[in-house]
Amino acid sequence: MLLFPTIDPVALSIGPIKIHWYGLMYLIGFMAAWLLACWRMKHYKLNWTYDQIGDLIFYAALGVILGGRLGYMLFYNLSALLHQPWIVFKIWEGGMSFHGGLIGVLIALWFFARRFQKKFLEVADFVVPLVPLGLGAGRLGNFINGELWGRVTDVPWAIIYPHVDNQPRHPSELYELGLEGVGLFILVWWYASKPRKPGTVSAVFLMGYAVCRLIAECFREPDPQLGYIAFGWLTMGQLLSIPMLVLGFLLWWFKR
Repeated sequence: MLLFPTIDPVALSIGPIKIHWYGLMYLIGFMAAWLLACWRMKHYKLNWTYDQIGDLIFYAALGVILGGRLGYMLFYNLSALLHQPWIVFKIWEGGMSFHGGLIGVLIALWFFARRFQKKFLEVADFVVPLVPLGLGAGRLGNFINGELWGRVTDVPWAIIYPHVDNQPRHPSELYELGLEGVGLFILVWWYASKPRKPGTVSAVFLMGYAVCRLIAECFREPDPQLGYIAFGWLTMGQLLSIPMLVLGFLLWWFKR
């Protein structure tokens, strides 16, 4: 059994300004996306410019933050949103949803595609290989914050989170880092390394993430305000991932 390391969630303090590790993980994710996008543009000689990539990352960042926060409040904390609508602006208190962020990014990419007269699926296929490393950085931020811990277990690598209880638990944040971050990155990057029909790269990402999330949620403690949604095992994360899996498969089937 391992004891959760005591990590100050504040990475740097400059007077009254506090920079949190979780915020740095978002910054690292966006920087990695920009670097990978520039590499893909040059290596595959794609019809993109550095200015377009910069704007694309800006659009995507807005979609992630606004969609992720609003999605969390709608999917995971609706009662608090209804009682205190202004809580949606308190991003510093935590609470982001991948599925909400995904919807936000899709909307942002649609606006970006219209502005630069690009096809939506072309833009989406360019973006999705850049996403997993950012997801992995976010999961590392979750681990540093000691949040989204796993279910009770007796595996040798179980971690005790003293701020939760004294029971050994799955380090589910690290599982998701490995699945959604490293594993999904390898899969989508490899698939996108060869010419594909428009939409198929996005479809592989949707299916890949859905499968990773469905697996990871089997080890993650459900959100306390929701618990299990159905059958004594189905979580909100799994419920939201099922439509992703179906949509990804249908998109891949019709576009392949």
